[in-house]
Amino acid sequence: MPPEAPCPFCSRIAAGDALLAANDLAAAFADGFPVSPGHSLVVPRRHVSDYFELAPEEQAALWELAAEVKRGLDRDRAPAGYNVGVNVGAAGGQTVWHAHLHVIPRYAGDVEDPRGGVRWVIRARAPYWKERG
Repeated sequence: MPPEAPCPFCSRIAAGDALLAANDLAAAFADGFPVSPGHSLVVPRRHVSDYFELAPEEQAALWELAAEVKRGLDRDRAPAGYNVGVNVGAAGGQTVWHAHLHVIPRYAGDVEDPRGGVRWVIRARAPYWKERG
């Protein structure tokens, strides 16, 4: 994994502005390259690249803020659904080497057929319903 200097997430946490939510171990802010309106990131305050290297209390802090972010999005944007996910490692699609959780609001009609959701990360295997015949 390539080093980042400075880490864009550490910089945003240090600035402390535009945070959607925060607790002692994590912070949430709008994604800089959103895939949908309201796409948010929840990140640990400690710079750790791999979600699975976080301490259990840090992981819990991320999920606590994810729920808080979701409540705010429900109130402010009323999406029809959500995708929530973590990219780990280059093969998993991670491009910023600071662990982070995506909270992606979904809206009716934002894609032609949303079935399969996160399964589309491996395109050929996503439409599993077609294999049933």
